[in-house]
Amino acid sequence: MPINIERLLQGTRRDLAKAITLVESKRDIDRQNSQKLLEDLLPHTGNSIRIGITGVPGVGKSTFIEAFGQYIISLGKKVAVLAVDPSSPIAGGSILGDKTRMEELSRNDNAFIRPSPSEGALGGVANKTRETMLLCEAAGYDVIIVETVGVGQSEYEVASMVDFFLVLMMPNAGDELQGIKKGIMELADSLVINKCDGESINLATRTRSQYQSAVNLLHFTSAWTPRVMTCSSVENEGIEEVWGMIIDFYFMALDQGSFDKKRAKQNIEWMRRLMHEMIDLRIKNTPEIKNLFPQLEAQVNHGQTTPYLAARRITDLL
Repeated sequence: MPINIERLLQGTRRDLAKAITLVESKRDIDRQNSQKLLEDLLPHTGNSIRIGITGVPGVGKSTFIEAFGQYIISLGKKVAVLAVDPSSPIAGGSILGDKTRMEELSRNDNAFIRPSPSEGALGGVANKTRETMLLCEAAGYDVIIVETVGVGQSEYEVASMVDFFLVLMMPNAGDELQGIKKGIMELADSLVINKCDGESINLATRTRSQYQSAVNLLHFTSAWTPRVMTCSSVENEGIEEVWGMIIDFYFMALDQGSFDKKRAKQNIEWMRRLMHEMIDLRIKNTPEIKNLFPQLEAQVNHGQTTPYLAARRITDLL
């Protein structure tokens, strides 16, 4: 699948979509070609703000992203949305219906929406999301939004690949505060209570007060203290303030030098994760190990050897 790099750098959507399809391919030849493409494009990447958005199903992530994206585009910027759809654990299929849920944004020439199946990836984030972000940056997109499946592991996964991590919350004062994990509070750069409109305004305000109190009890290692805000995606209230907060974070991180340090640390973590995946792939594709594996599993299962010794025999064959 030939990719025209010049057209991709000019922001041609067709070439960007083809490049993402190449990166997502599981064929060995496509993997090699996609890595060569990414290496050629690296000098043109890194010029965006990467924002991760997560939240439980029903919190209004798609509605928020549509309103948020439209506002950012009104400022003269280009927005790419990488929306990860949950894959069926049985059939492996995915609905990939994000363009229908963000109808107005998908029609905007300065927006690019790419739904990708999670394919069982831990954390509800597609395996190739990081590579896709680089391609979007090379194509000239100023803001990259990663919308994740609202599941338990997604928070750490998305926080490890973005600059700013935003958690959308429901206006459920009290009950939801009991259920929110301390780890999420420590990962989030902001908690935003959505659906602050109509009869929910008072409830959302109380929820914000309770979340702010919870945040104040935590100790953060960085100079940035997470902010708790309210918004209404339907009425476009508070969207401008959310963007202003992200810009405040961006310039503060740049001034302190933490922005580039965080991205460098993320790249090292990414390299280590890929290293483990490649070792696992090599183990599965080595004929001698593939033949030995069932025997070792049977021995472990019957208590004839320890899991450690079985694993050691496999790694020794590498």
